[in-house]
Amino acid sequence: MPDAALLARLAAAVEANFEQEVAFLGDLVRFPSTRGNEAPLQDWMARQLAARGYGVDRYTLADVPLAQHPKASPMVEADPAKSVQVVATHRAKDPTGRSLILQGHIDVVPEGPADMWTYPPYSATIRDGWMHGRGAHDMKSGVAAMVFAMDALKAAGLEPAADVHVQTVTEEESTGNGALSTLLRGYRAEAALVPEPTGGTITRAHTGTLWFRIAVRGVPVHVAVAQSGSNAILSAYHLIQALQEHTKRINQEAKAHSWYKDIDSPLKFNPGIIRGGDWASSTPAWCEVDCRIGLLPGTDVAEARAAVERCVAEAARGDNFLANNPPSVTWHGFLADGYVLEPGSEAEAVLAAAHNQVFGEAMPARITTAVNDTRFYGLYFGIPGLCYGPKGEGAHAFDERTELAHLKKTTLSIAAFIADWCGTRPLA
Repeated sequence: MPDAALLARLAAAVEANFEQEVAFLGDLVRFPSTRGNEAPLQDWMARQLAARGYGVDRYTLADVPLAQHPKASPMVEADPAKSVQVVATHRAKDPTGRSLILQGHIDVVPEGPADMWTYPPYSATIRDGWMHGRGAHDMKSGVAAMVFAMDALKAAGLEPAADVHVQTVTEEESTGNGALSTLLRGYRAEAALVPEPTGGTITRAHTGTLWFRIAVRGVPVHVAVAQSGSNAILSAYHLIQALQEHTKRINQEAKAHSWYKDIDSPLKFNPGIIRGGDWASSTPAWCEVDCRIGLLPGTDVAEARAAVERCVAEAARGDNFLANNPPSVTWHGFLADGYVLEPGSEAEAVLAAAHNQVFGEAMPARITTAVNDTRFYGLYFGIPGLCYGPKGEGAHAFDERTELAHLKKTTLSIAAFIADWCGTRPLA
């Protein structure tokens, strides 16, 4: 771990730069970087990182062979050519330390009705030590922390003694293809840190996620004779109820899982978007429901998909109309495995020591029922994937916000981790 003198130098650098870091985070939040709209922010990030002296690689998902990788997810609703990725690299001359990837996603989920927020969702309003805004918590605060952790080393007159790739990616909220693309682009390291907003905990395990769309067709008639037609929305609701029962069954099975046995109902099912019908006085002829369901680490994605398809097919067979007009299931986003960061890696030990130095306490572990990008590093490329970052509230919710005091300490903790993992040398 860094000695007390080095930690003090880094702390002074973080403190001196923190007003600038908060302004940087505010700029990030003011970009409405929802899916398909990330390019302006990524272009801004590329300029910011180039100005810091990094070699910058700006490319799109159309520039990498995603379709050839078995763990790429379908992008039915997005254009890969418009999905911009940024990798900024510090190259160490004659490296002596261990290399590192720092990776954060800049895509955010839709904000919903703006009038349901206390402050405008892209205003980056600061009140009582918190910054409010869509993405402030998930995960632009982590992006600011990793960028300014590297800045702190430079401000302290140091540079990492190993290669460091600072990456901002898209698609984390829908496929994970942004993270996968960086690996297919050839970027590797001996550890990867993803500063998702974990509140100073290390993510021990995350569940996987599947996205799918159920499509139902019906027979439209005037509502006055509704019994002579069919109602696609009610048929879709019948399938949703069947999937709720399926979720109860797999959560029962989860009670035998080594990491999730003590988590209440860790596998979440959510019908998140519904579209259907054309006229209030006609029985709807069509309905589509976009759904999300979880799976445990160790569960094969193909098996989880097949279980969903069986559930829908069995429910359809039990309905007079659907039995003769089967619904379709389309996989249109996440096909994501769960991941466990097994205890005992050297990278985790170094991060835990840095956290302890800064926060004065042991680094807790958390088990999460959501997905993150560490699976790509840990499961498929043999790179320990550390998910650790600042504190906030309201991911995917109204009034999302991040705590600035915790952000400052997390920035220092990450800087201390970089210094220990990569080693340092004086700036040339």
